[in-house]
Amino acid sequence: MPESQSHALPKANRTVFFVSDGTGITAETFGHSVLTQFDLKFRQIRLPFIDTLDKAHDAVKRINDAFTQDGVRPIVFSTLVKADLAGVVFKSKGLHMDLIQTFVSPLEQELGVKSTHTIGRSHNIADSEEYKNRIEAINFSLAHDDGQSNKNLSTADVILVGVSRSGKTPTSLYLAMQYGIKAANYPLIPDDFERGKLPSVLPEFKSKMFGLSIAPERLSEIRNERRPGSKYASIENCRYEINEAEAMMKREGIRWLSSTAKSIEEISTTILQEIKADIKVY
Repeated sequence: MPESQSHALPKANRTVFFVSDGTGITAETFGHSVLTQFDLKFRQIRLPFIDTLDKAHDAVKRINDAFTQDGVRPIVFSTLVKADLAGVVFKSKGLHMDLIQTFVSPLEQELGVKSTHTIGRSHNIADSEEYKNRIEAINFSLAHDDGQSNKNLSTADVILVGVSRSGKTPTSLYLAMQYGIKAANYPLIPDDFERGKLPSVLPEFKSKMFGLSIAPERLSEIRNERRPGSKYASIENCRYEINEAEAMMKREGIRWLSSTAKSIEEISTTILQEIKADIKVY
């Protein structure tokens, strides 16, 4: 067998573990960011709340079983804080990415102080002001989704507008959950285009508005998943709505972007930069 083929791996034949003594969200988020750099599929397993030696040994067994099954080392992203637990898991047959040792230890040396080594500290915020703000923002975004409510729009941080299925709802919820941003969203519909005006409740809040557009072809695909074969989903109607929506946003001086080839994270970051909100991420 040629050497170039001897190391070839079928897609989805590599197992990835996210091991944590907390929820595992940090390990998984970091791991996903790294894995997206590779055009491969991974079998992903989260092992949260590994907070005893017994659980650590169970984690080792699962990692070793994956090694036996796959014939290659599993990749292990770990945020285990306790050294004894990390030491056990590190003996498993995996390629270990220990985020605590990679980042915390050098920072201890640089800062001249020891870390608290507190398990799950980044998520232990149930009583914090930031957590309460996020919950309030989520409730606000749900109440103001798709133009359901006109109440308290003056308290919104941003009001997203765009045609139906252009990405307004997921973006609103992401802004609320990640940053505590109160985001309302309103659809632009054919009635608005015929009148040539924004929905009547919106003009006074134009400074808070941000528009989302999308390629007509992509919009038609999305709408056909919901209402196949309908006029609503036809490419002709999608082209009409997109053209009218973009013309209206330009005419009204509303900042906007196309969501076609952008992730929710990219869209949200652009919006945050535009509205210049005073955001505390941590």
